[in-house]
Amino acid sequence: MAAEAVGARIRHLRTAEGKREVDLIVVRDDHRIVAIEVKLSHSIGEEDVRHLRWLAEKLGDDLLDAVVVTTGGEAYRRTDGIAVVPAGLLGP
Repeated sequence: MAAEAVGARIRHLRTAEGKREVDLIVVRDDHRIVAIEVKLSHSIGEEDVRHLRWLAEKLGDDLLDAVVVTTGGEAYRRTDGIAVVPAGLLGP
């Protein structure tokens, strides 16, 4: 994965109680994070980003970005700052 090529580590986050989960956590050497959710859906709602929003509250400035990868056709940034990116734009 590209993140590992630049020295970042790839993790998965699930709280002990299983109430919160984020599919991919990319951790840089400076411990700052990019959080990624993968959804097999064309449209994204509040339920789809609730764990990313929770993580943003916990990490503050240590969260570099939050992203939802979808099956949709358009990339955009939500009003809460979370990026929505179609899987088709990520590469071949």
